[in-house]
Amino acid sequence: MDKIDCMVIGAGVVGLATARALAMEGREVMIVEAESAIGTHTSARNSEVIHAGISYAPGSLKGRFCVAGKLALYDYCEQRGIGHQRIGKLVIATQPGDLPHLDDYITRGEAHGVTDLRRLSVQQAQALEPELACAGALWSPSTGIVDSHALMLAYLGDAERHGAALALRSRVTSGQVVRAHSGDAGIALQVTGEDGAKTSVLCNTVVNAAGLGAQTVAHSIKGVDGVAVGQIPPLYFAIGHYFSLAGRSPFKHLVYPAGSGSALRAHVTLDLAGQCRFGPDLSWRDGVDYRFDGSREASFYNSVRRYYPALKDGELQPAYTGIRPRLSGPDGSIDHADSDFVIADEAVHGVKGLVNLFGFESPGLTASLAIADDVVRRLAVL
Repeated sequence: MDKIDCMVIGAGVVGLATARALAMEGREVMIVEAESAIGTHTSARNSEVIHAGISYAPGSLKGRFCVAGKLALYDYCEQRGIGHQRIGKLVIATQPGDLPHLDDYITRGEAHGVTDLRRLSVQQAQALEPELACAGALWSPSTGIVDSHALMLAYLGDAERHGAALALRSRVTSGQVVRAHSGDAGIALQVTGEDGAKTSVLCNTVVNAAGLGAQTVAHSIKGVDGVAVGQIPPLYFAIGHYFSLAGRSPFKHLVYPAGSGSALRAHVTLDLAGQCRFGPDLSWRDGVDYRFDGSREASFYNSVRRYYPALKDGELQPAYTGIRPRLSGPDGSIDHADSDFVIADEAVHGVKGLVNLFGFESPGLTASLAIADDVVRRLAVL
């Protein structure tokens, strides 16, 4: 059996950031990725937004990691020359009844140390975005956008410069906790390559950052206490559609409608080239299925016209979909705004050196450096 110090499962943005942090601590690191390239799922199919940290429950990991990660990410992108822009975001009330929801963002932001939010009148909001129709707004100046693929390449480059190695088309298919009385202790993983060849690797440390596959990997590792196995959270595949806007964007900033309920509140997102997109919406799939549902177009037109009434028929074009690994499902038993990341370490499952990361959707991109630092600290303590 081959032996290695650390194995990071999954080469998405969180896995790569964690591998980078471990390698920079002097650890021997192998990154295994089932796909043929890095970051092909959740890390690539998103809005590429650097979030301010105003949407998450007080005391949540999402809120804490988002604010710390945002600051670290802006510094990192500046130092490494990674494409990004601090363009700001308008959170808007599309009708007077939505104005109280703006206060909710202020409360949540302040709970995590975000103090730069500013209420705007209709006239002030329209001075920033003349095409905007709203009843009032909240200005978030620290929200931005980033080139997610360039960021992941930078993380990988840092990790490799510190000795880490990446194995693509390599899927972890099973594992076994090896206790000290059996000889060398650790976690034995079986990795299957594209050609079907199987390799067994004994690891001192395993970070399961497999994203949409994290629960499958966790369940495949035998020798974990049965109670702990029962605590692996369920996974729900939440798909979001994005439509792009034909022609030049009427917006220079991100726009997020505030409100509650099940009605679609399509966001305005921009890429670094200025292309305007609307989305995501929310529906559910039984697995990883990125097919675009064109029937959702009508609901997008209705949603966008609530704040951009000049939108003409035919201007929306199907763009792409993304799937988020949600820990709360369509039954609504947990408010999605209050669902949190789950980090299951030795204190949870009793296995030294094993960290499982569950439900790492947004703001995982923004928070990636802070998440990586937290994982490294947990492993150092344990």
